[in-house]
Amino acid sequence: MARRRRYAVPGIEQEMRNFKADVMRREGYAVDPNRPDDVKYEVAKELGIPLQPGDNGDLSTESAGHIGGKIGGSMVREMIRQAQAQLANDDKS
Repeated sequence: MARRRRYAVPGIEQEMRNFKADVMRREGYAVDPNRPDDVKYEVAKELGIPLQPGDNGDLSTESAGHIGGKIGGSMVREMIRQAQAQLANDDKS
């Protein structure tokens, strides 16, 4: 079952998809800008995890976490980098 994310900022969904696509592209993954969530299949393949479209009920929570962690970790690192750069620029003002 697909999970519907609810962001704290209304209307940010497309921007978050774009951000995810940009981050994963910089990580070296081929990302379809219209379907950035599909990068999880490429990450799973790289990690040797048998993720398939549709039902993955036999996939362990640990395996799913490895996939999401690699993607989410990259996004968090980039958000921290951007925040640090913004703080550094604010200090110069």
